[in-house]
Amino acid sequence: MPKSGGIPTTKVRVMRWFKKQGSKVKHGEPIVELETDKVSYELDAPAGGVLLKIIAEADAEVPVGDVLGYIGGAGEAISEP
Repeated sequence: MPKSGGIPTTKVRVMRWFKKQGSKVKHGEPIVELETDKVSYELDAPAGGVLLKIIAEADAEVPVGDVLGYIGGAGEAISEP
């Protein structure tokens, strides 16, 4: 979860994903809708590829800086810490 430009917040709520796990995504296309105390916004994909795994499901509160999901190549393995 990247820091939101100019919005002083420490957490966001995941409202809904526009893509499902395993779906192809294009760099810059909206993939998830997020909400803070003050605003709702769509987060664009930081890279193109496949949405390998959704970590933060709808309705989850996520601290800024935490992982929402993983994008990579088809069949790529995810190495989580």
